[in-house]
Amino acid sequence: MARSKTSQNWLREHFNDPYVKMAQKDGYRSRASYKLLEIQEKDRILRPGNTVIDLGAAPGGWSQVTSRVLGDKGRLIASDILEMDSIPDVTFIQGDFTEESVLAQILEAVGNHPVDLVISDMAPNMSGVKLADQARAMYLCELALDLAGQVLRPGGDFLIKIFQGEGFDVYHKQVRTMFDKVQMRKPLSSRDRSREQYLLARGFRGNN
Repeated sequence: MARSKTSQNWLREHFNDPYVKMAQKDGYRSRASYKLLEIQEKDRILRPGNTVIDLGAAPGGWSQVTSRVLGDKGRLIASDILEMDSIPDVTFIQGDFTEESVLAQILEAVGNHPVDLVISDMAPNMSGVKLADQARAMYLCELALDLAGQVLRPGGDFLIKIFQGEGFDVYHKQVRTMFDKVQMRKPLSSRDRSREQYLLARGFRGNN
């Protein structure tokens, strides 16, 4: 079947993308690895020995970056609705974390270990209907924040992909009530035309 012009343009852009070529050369599973690498270079959110949860992990670009920094003494729990090829020392839970049963598996994997960082590069399957897509994206952000509130140690950090639009301002205010410092990041490796940004919240205030 012939590809549409939009599909052809996407493929051309994808394979000409310098970050796609870098990922192939450097052994990363996706160009998304460089978004986390840029944030790590600037903000040092990952440290050896940390315990981290990676939501929306497949195909594993962020988990690769994270596991390399954490080292043998760190713990990384990754989850996605899609399959993900295994990464050494990474606990992967496949399923939709919006479902109670999958969330329970993540919490069970965490156990009594205080979590230092929750990261999320999740995005819903886009329908092209802007308002509906934004609502689905914000719903995922809200659930990720709820999980972070359950598992983070006092002083822990939270990094999440978020899209400007309906619900963003309310969400931003909510995060500010839970963390000492909230900043926005737009890595160079994030495509200019993409509305995605990354919200970095530092210094979780705990559940007192």
